[in-house]
Amino acid sequence: MTLSEAQERVDKWIRSTGVRYFNELTNMTILTEEVGELARIMARKYGEQSFKESDKKHDLGDEMADVLWVLLCLANQTGVDLTAALEKNFEKKSTRDATRHKENRKLN
Repeated sequence: MTLSEAQERVDKWIRSTGVRYFNELTNMTILTEEVGELARIMARKYGEQSFKESDKKHDLGDEMADVLWVLLCLANQTGVDLTAALEKNFEKKSTRDATRHKENRKLN
């Protein structure tokens, strides 16, 4: 599935099943909440924090998909073509960081 297809599928689902989009500020808040849930699992799985019993049922991939879902909603609501935005971002990073990371002694 491409980013464009994902944006279309989310839009169709929202309009058929979700009734309508939450407003942009609500979705931004939900995105923050979903990133927090992802961070919680990362801290327990890859960090030093101990799992609680309630954390064990969470799936890392599902948490990432929740973040992506809300990001796709926000892109749809604000008229952002994520494919074009990502392409532009690759260009920016490729130009700006062409040698930056290679010259970072901490990464070698």
